Amino acid sequence: MQRGLRARLSLMMFLQYAVWGAWFVPFATYLTHHGLQDSVGWIYSAQGWAAIAAPLFIGALADRYFAAEKVMGVLHLFAALLLFVLTMIGADAGLMFLGTLGVLLAFMPTIALSNTIALNALDDNEKQFPAIRVFGTIGWIVAGLVVGVVLPGDAERTAQPILFAAALSLAYGVYSFTLPRTPPRAGEARPSVTALLGLDAIRTSDRSFWVLIVCSMLMMVPFSFYNVYANPFLDDIGVANPAATQTIGQVSEVAFLLALPLFLRWFSIRGVLFIGMAAWAVRYVIFANAFTAAGPIEPLVYAGLALHGVGFDFVFVAATIWIGNRFAAEECNRAQSFLALMTWGVGYLVGTNVANAVQVGTGSGGESNWQSFWLMPAGFAGITAVIFLLLFRDRRKNLPVVAEGSI
Repeated sequence: MQRGLRARLSLMMFLQYAVWGAWFVPFATYLTHHGLQDSVGWIYSAQGWAAIAAPLFIGALADRYFAAEKVMGVLHLFAALLLFVLTMIGADAGLMFLGTLGVLLAFMPTIALSNTIALNALDDNEKQFPAIRVFGTIGWIVAGLVVGVVLPGDAERTAQPILFAAALSLAYGVYSFTLPRTPPRAGEARPSVTALLGLDAIRTSDRSFWVLIVCSMLMMVPFSFYNVYANPFLDDIGVANPAATQTIGQVSEVAFLLALPLFLRWFSIRGVLFIGMAAWAVRYVIFANAFTAAGPIEPLVYAGLALHGVGFDFVFVAATIWIGNRFAAEECNRAQSFLALMTWGVGYLVGTNVANAVQVGTGSGGESNWQSFWLMPAGFAGITAVIFLLLFRDRRKNLPVVAEGSI
């Protein structure tokens, strides 16, 4: 692969995830400090709806009629405009939900489009793609550091991160039109909703497949507690520069992603998935005890954040690997679409609304009871891990050793 092409695709991935990380991580803190603290989880559930809509949009329109880089450019320009509009919405939960949904409906399809552009341009996807994709995680980390360290004042409580993301999205939208041409891939046949969501690929699946799907979906509930409320939690207990501090989780994710092939050999897919689910329970017990009235207990905070790599890679990335190993090539993409639908779609929708209900229910007089808040998903993750261990049986011995990260 030419060095110039590698650099262009790496910058694409960097910007793709920098846009997301710049505003979505601190957004809950912004909402909390603008009178919407009781609607944070509900507003975040917009990502679940957008994740359900994304494969329908990609399969029915982008895959069939337009070049991927042009679609991505238009979507990011539109997302930049909507991010700017988002900063102008006051303490109106309904309008804020609709604004957030608009941004995410524009953004979520671009995740698949960026992967498509990269894979179409590479000579050896298995060897070259992970080295390109890792720049997405680096982009997420850099965005968090900029928000937490570079932007002035208590930036996470203001609209500054959203405006920063809007500027990044605008630049990325323009840059997208310069990316390698990626023409429509699908044929002329009319797509069906069943095929686009992957439902036709899982009709003959066995019990282990459904155990994996259901448990992965259930694990999106504890994941949503972190994804939505970690930043307000760190801000509330007095951690300095919460967004920058949270990048510990992404650094950990990179490290455990690289170590995942070894763990798969040592513990099998069943053991890795169980370790990942149990890690969510452990980290939330840590969070529940990571502060006192005097402030945060920083070693515990850092330990809880560092467990993000184990929890995310060993559950959601490992599940993706198992699906890839389980299905024939012609069915694999559709099976992966179904996994994404059940986790990032259905699971995230349920999880964010449950997290919102728990946050409101454990609060008293406007003050959050963070210990009670974190113990609920800790117990949920622990029970899910035990159910998975008891019911899942995998008879396949050979596992792929190349894994792809998330963010």
